[in-house]
Amino acid sequence: MAMAEIEVFGAGIFGLTVAYCLQKRGAKVRVIEKRRVGAGASGGVVGALAPHSPDNWNDKKQFQFESLIATKAFWAEVDGISGIASGYGQTGRLVALLDQRELDLARERVASAKTVWQGHAEWRVVPSGWTQNWGPDSPTGFFSFDTLSARISPRAACASLAAAFLRNGGEILEGQTVGQGADAAVLCTGYEGLMEMSAGPDGPVGKGIKGQGLLVDFVASDLPQIYAAGLHFIPHADGTLAIGSTSEKAWDDSSGTDANLEALYRRAIAEFPQLSTAKVLNCWAGVRPCGSRRAPVLGRHPRLENTFVANGGFKIGFGVVVKAGQVMADLVLSGQASIPKGFSVEANFG
Repeated sequence: MAMAEIEVFGAGIFGLTVAYCLQKRGAKVRVIEKRRVGAGASGGVVGALAPHSPDNWNDKKQFQFESLIATKAFWAEVDGISGIASGYGQTGRLVALLDQRELDLARERVASAKTVWQGHAEWRVVPSGWTQNWGPDSPTGFFSFDTLSARISPRAACASLAAAFLRNGGEILEGQTVGQGADAAVLCTGYEGLMEMSAGPDGPVGKGIKGQGLLVDFVASDLPQIYAAGLHFIPHADGTLAIGSTSEKAWDDSSGTDANLEALYRRAIAEFPQLSTAKVLNCWAGVRPCGSRRAPVLGRHPRLENTFVANGGFKIGFGVVVKAGQVMADLVLSGQASIPKGFSVEANFG
């Protein structure tokens, strides 16, 4: 499809990345956004890019791995064009090992990571003293540490990507829902898009899960992110620390913060008492798209001609989005793409 004209609906991280990848392939691309850039789940505060464990390897883990190892170069390119720092940094991740079973499993993963991560990153088991007082207590005295995990500022990343796309000649129309006509359309419309598809004759394809998180004034910029007590603690480059997120299947207000966030903050302080004096800078709530298989939903729309879908990626969206953008550009422009079967739209129905 030489010099194709494509409309991408949705200016979250999926829509912007798909648009950017299509643009790099020579297409003329217009983004249609009903609200504003990064208005949905992509405008959160956490920004954890963390890999699946390097055992029981499958095509889903391989897809995410290929995306993560491409992410550094991708954001360096985007930020270089836009002049806006996305906050990307491959700073690694610490996880406390709570018992002997977890310690044994972590040691097994040291070897499996050498195989499946192909020398691009390491999985280590490190003693508590190695963390230099950064991190929760570990009952075993050990942590797992992987060097593949990274962090990014979600809002800054969306701003940088949108600016790079515009600078390269793209068009973004905010506050609109109707396209102007194109050779093909890609729907990257978040949980609302999944709910709309689920109302069709093919059955449910996904849903929304609300999340809440917060940003505090706590400088730990170059230290690894931490996963503890079911929470992500993400040190950002600007001297803030993100904490999140809740997972709520039911809610009254999709964008309002409430007692669930207050409970999350209490849990965070229980893990890191020093956070009790940190100033809360921002509280966020939003609804994240979740495909039925809790994986990205990528492929052709089952009912609409010349229409494609890039959605889902619950909790792993920023980590898989680079690869997702690339394969969607392949699919839209050539009709063929290496998309895991479990990511297909059809696989998510039911």
